[in-house]
Amino acid sequence: MNKIISVLFMLVLAGMLVGCGATARDIGRVSQSRHSDVFSEISGSGKVPPGFVDLIVRANIKTHAEGYYAFESKGSLHGKSGYPFMVNIDGQAVTWKVDGVNDVKPKYDKDGKTSRDPEAGEGVLYQLEKTLRLKAGAYKIYFSLPEEPYLLEAEVTVKDGAQHVMELKPIYRYKTLPTRIKTFLKGISRYEVYLDGKRIY
Repeated sequence: MNKIISVLFMLVLAGMLVGCGATARDIGRVSQSRHSDVFSEISGSGKVPPGFVDLIVRANIKTHAEGYYAFESKGSLHGKSGYPFMVNIDGQAVTWKVDGVNDVKPKYDKDGKTSRDPEAGEGVLYQLEKTLRLKAGAYKIYFSLPEEPYLLEAEVTVKDGAQHVMELKPIYRYKTLPTRIKTFLKGISRYEVYLDGKRIY
């Protein structure tokens, strides 16, 4: 018997901390787990129990290569292995460390003009993909890039479903003169959030 099951994400911006507004203290606070039974990480695909949702979380960021900026701290993880992504759902936190891959995209388009692709140029691309199983219901979710620092807070309500995809797409900052073009070399500005291909924030 076929059953139509929907997932409703009501993304309410309870607060958004970006760039210098997201302090190490803010990120440190939400990166600590107070619970351990909110969600579980699973591998592969299987039957989702009644009342639960499987949520594929995808996020990526491109950074400059190691040593690109002469005065950057030696402790910086830009361009190195183990770049951290943090998610906290209702007090259960997890930090995944992702190894990047060298990524080179043309700096100029076919007409010889400067590319408007914000990821144009040589850098390191980090891609996160995890599948989480959690009960249907309302949650407070934090997503963080501790290295930037960047912290997003949202309230999310999920209803019964099989498997759905929540994707966080990076929006980079603008570079300055002579042209105002977004580029990964200036770092992350914010993320846009998509559910099953539809933008919800």
